[in-house]
Amino acid sequence: MYIDAMVGKLTEDEEIKQRVVHHEVIPPKGAVYGTLMKELPEPLERYLARFRLYRHQCQVIDRVRDGGSVIITTPTASGKTLAFNLPVFERLMADKNATALYLYPTKALSNDQLKTLREMGAAVRGRFYPEIYDGDTPQGKRPKIRERSRIVITNPYELHQIMSWHYKWDRFLSHVQYVVVDEAHTYRGVFGSNIAFLLRRLRRLFQYYGSSPVFILSSATIANPLEFARKLTGLDFEVVSEDCSPRGRKHFIFYNPYYDGTGKLSTHQETRDLFTLSVKNGLQTLCFTTSRKMAELIAIWSREELKKAESPLAERVASYRAGYLPGERREIEDRLKSGELKGVTTTDALELGIDIGSLDSVVISGFPGTVISTWQQAGRAGRSHHDDSLVSLVAFQNPLDQYLMNHPESFFQKPFEHAIIDLGNPYIRSGHILCAAAELPLDLEKDVEYFGDTGEMLKDLEDNRILRETEDGWVYCGKARATDIVSLDGIPSEVFKIMRDGRLIETIDRGRAFREAHKGAVFLHQGEPHIVRVFDLETGVILVDRFTSDYFTDAVKTSDIHIREGLKRKKLGEYTLFFGRVRVKEQYTGYKIKKYDQVVGWQPLELPPLEFESTAIWFTLPQRIADQVKQKQRSFGGGLHGVEHAMIGIMPFHVMCDRWDIGGVSFPYNPETLKPTVFIYDGFEGGIGLSEKAFELFADIVRMTRQQVRDCRCDDGCPGCILSPKCGNNNRPMDKQAAAEILADLEAQLHQAKEP
Repeated sequence: MYIDAMVGKLTEDEEIKQRVVHHEVIPPKGAVYGTLMKELPEPLERYLARFRLYRHQCQVIDRVRDGGSVIITTPTASGKTLAFNLPVFERLMADKNATALYLYPTKALSNDQLKTLREMGAAVRGRFYPEIYDGDTPQGKRPKIRERSRIVITNPYELHQIMSWHYKWDRFLSHVQYVVVDEAHTYRGVFGSNIAFLLRRLRRLFQYYGSSPVFILSSATIANPLEFARKLTGLDFEVVSEDCSPRGRKHFIFYNPYYDGTGKLSTHQETRDLFTLSVKNGLQTLCFTTSRKMAELIAIWSREELKKAESPLAERVASYRAGYLPGERREIEDRLKSGELKGVTTTDALELGIDIGSLDSVVISGFPGTVISTWQQAGRAGRSHHDDSLVSLVAFQNPLDQYLMNHPESFFQKPFEHAIIDLGNPYIRSGHILCAAAELPLDLEKDVEYFGDTGEMLKDLEDNRILRETEDGWVYCGKARATDIVSLDGIPSEVFKIMRDGRLIETIDRGRAFREAHKGAVFLHQGEPHIVRVFDLETGVILVDRFTSDYFTDAVKTSDIHIREGLKRKKLGEYTLFFGRVRVKEQYTGYKIKKYDQVVGWQPLELPPLEFESTAIWFTLPQRIADQVKQKQRSFGGGLHGVEHAMIGIMPFHVMCDRWDIGGVSFPYNPETLKPTVFIYDGFEGGIGLSEKAFELFADIVRMTRQQVRDCRCDDGCPGCILSPKCGNNNRPMDKQAAAEILADLEAQLHQAKEP
């Protein structure tokens, strides 16, 4: 009843309904149940008396029992956890020495799973002694976990640190039967590529200790589960992707504050109003925001609005994010699950599978960047299949959000994205080779299974006195711990130390330091804002103080690029598309000071350029289109600049990345190609597979970009089409009409190229 009233308010109220640009009703569906090939042991059958297994759960259990590694890709609340816990428990009950390793991307998920495992273990009277082993585990408790626990829960960061101490884990590693990798879709891009090598190092240790466990991957729905699972682990998999769980009716609203091209309130303010309205109308609501700071601010603003209305609900609204103490997070989770809290604002920390019960409504402030994440967040509403639910996606004024508002069918009819893992980045691979050599001596022949042909790379590392060859194999001989050199979140590079009150609080790579921790920057550490007082390039030390502010900073840069090698080429009528290796030079020139979405100041920066090897796509244009644009008294350079910005804004929809992960440069005349040229490159040293995927999907990217520039209601260009917040040239020159003409011509040439 409350859902119907809220939907009516959104679609009928004169003040609101213009912002509702699309209303999709997703019908309910019933459950499809299954039966196992053979019964489970009696204690597990007794435990299952309160459940009925869905068909996809049975498929997972049967395949795992047969000894095959499985990836299950079904939506939130479809019973994935039970599907992998049952065969693990069955094996641990049959073999008193057997162990299992559970890998989670966050501590909150680890704590949630520990609670589930303990409750389930107690119900079946299993002596599994599940425990969490991570950075919060007290030193005095660690030896007992290594000696006794048969189920160990950890995260990639802790695993990365403890693998060099593997001899302390010989009991556990010798008897591992299962490795469970939950929320596997989070391991993509740079992070995922690092995790892929981390898991290969782990498999190498299993082989050393004589174990060969089955891997069970649990993931949100992705387009390439089999390819992804193989790249992530190096093993063969079977896929279970059919969702047989029930669901209630879901109303999905696309809410555009910029429906008229300008907007009266910012996305953050509109989010606040929509979140507050949902809570006032009796809906238990979760609001996803793009940053930790906005999670805090929207909760504060909403409580203020409710207090003005003298509503008792003001005390039943809270925020949730990483950086809170574990006890604080669990208290919020429990209060949300019990219904005591009516509204919670959060980052994507609650996107993953923490059990917070069934909610009525979800507000998503800004497209999260992928269809996968959007559906994961939307899945938090209506987890009970008996009830209707409401999801509202509130758009930002950027090309991708506005494209979706203008073309909602592209979201609802789009298949899920490909999760990209790149095993070819030499910097990532060499870093994990160092870690592997610190764990066990490397053997060129035996270890080719895990790291490929490493002969040339080992020689280079030896020349740099980081590895040396011994009778047993190649061993690490660097001065620092190998795991301290290699960050799972980035690509090995120069490390900057962030210090507060004389203590080290974080280390970051050079690129992130220039972008986020330059002098004067507002730097977020564990969700808390800090002001950067000192940025010392020579020592790599950054000094920060805690800081309370109502503004944040955005660094801007200029880029230059040189072609090193063309690897692929495709003729597109009079245009030509290339993919290859490039050398990039990025120069951070200053930073914007912003309150909400408004720029209130600008400060210059004096930093040396960053130069690195990467991969890129580039396309050349015929002189004809340049002449055509100039004849109409338009700026051809401004048109190319607009095309570059707009394509960068749209590209994440296809290649599953953030717009900040890619960069671009455009030239009315490029001295290397001898033609007008637009470049789009991976913003990571060595490349990470983004531009290579864009080469494959170029026609789709062009089509979407052209539609968005054409359909945007502004006259001269806006952040919703061709203006970029990170443009080092302050979005000059810029010509929307010229950009639209270039894109229309390019799309026409693409169509002609397809014709036989």
